[in-house]
Amino acid sequence: MIGQLSEPNTDFPEMGLQKSFFLNFGSFHNAKNQEWAYRLNYPKTGLIFGVSDYSNAEFVGKSYSIIPNTEFNFLKSNRFKLLFGLGLSYHNVQYNIRSNPLNKGISTNLAWAFRGSLLYEFWKFESATLKLGLNYLHHSNGHVRLPNQGYNSFLLGVSYEIEYSNGDGFPKTYLKKVPTVRSSHNFYSLRVGLGQNVLSEIFNEKKQIYSAAFSYGKVINKTYKFGIGAYYRFYGHYYDYIKNEEELIAERYPQFIENPYGYATNFGVFGTGELMMNHFGVEFQLGLNIYKPFYQVDWILNQGYVFIATDEEQNPYIAVVYGELDWYYEIKRSVSSRLGIKYYLVGTDKNPKHNIYVGAHINANLGQADFNELSFGYVYSFNFKEKDYELEK
Repeated sequence: MIGQLSEPNTDFPEMGLQKSFFLNFGSFHNAKNQEWAYRLNYPKTGLIFGVSDYSNAEFVGKSYSIIPNTEFNFLKSNRFKLLFGLGLSYHNVQYNIRSNPLNKGISTNLAWAFRGSLLYEFWKFESATLKLGLNYLHHSNGHVRLPNQGYNSFLLGVSYEIEYSNGDGFPKTYLKKVPTVRSSHNFYSLRVGLGQNVLSEIFNEKKQIYSAAFSYGKVINKTYKFGIGAYYRFYGHYYDYIKNEEELIAERYPQFIENPYGYATNFGVFGTGELMMNHFGVEFQLGLNIYKPFYQVDWILNQGYVFIATDEEQNPYIAVVYGELDWYYEIKRSVSSRLGIKYYLVGTDKNPKHNIYVGAHINANLGQADFNELSFGYVYSFNFKEKDYELEK
């Protein structure tokens, strides 16, 4: 791939073309008798290993990625494909307030890595395919260290795909008329999570977020999961900032001192959608924060900026300029989102009545990272319904 990294902040270091190279090792699923594969038009799944060079070795460096991914047909076309993946990346150069202050995109070695691609099969052989692609790459540490403006890249690419078998021959056609059913069932789900984030560039030490959520919804054809629910969160940084009566609390929000636990909490409601692929699930949630009072302080701290100043004796120190509440604050305070992957102990293709899972998610305020989270959940399924029919060829 060849393209350009969009500058994450003003006065970002100069760059040339971004050059990226990826290897994707994966599997076809058109020989597996699982309903999710049929419902998603037999996607391919794989694991991407990649490297990106941003043409500035000293101040931007390189990133190395590992990204689980899936590829679908786009708009029922046999030529156009969509590829999505979410994984991790390692960056060998990061922000440093003294040695690299102009790069506010990444401030940690490890970050989340997202790839989205629209691919076109330009030239197809018996067992190989040449593809052209429009690609988007994103890197963010999930608010575990600031600044974290993130990297966003847009690239053109060409790829060569080789199909091979493990000795049984490559299945050239989809499964033919597999007897199955059109199914649906309802579910209740309870999850608890442990997250981490930092509060600001000054309070830049990771602390815990404890969360719990309950949801109810419906699963269609063992593949499409929709639900609604409510969540509760407690932020360690919020609590400590209030308890220690830091500057903004003492000057602007003294009422928070009366109930530091209550003002450090957050609860809201959400809608969720998930693609279930047997043991794995890809989930997206969009929510509404009903109560998050400390976000006013969070916003003021993070919309300002820090710089190195000197006192009368020319001793350097880090100075802080606070931000101001505005209309955009009201929107970001209200909207929450959540994106991640799950692993189910029992494959969902078996329609288990009881199931448990582990998940890794990034939580955000209107798309801006809030915290990373590891969660554990229980799912109870009921009200199973089926209608017999045969899948078309």
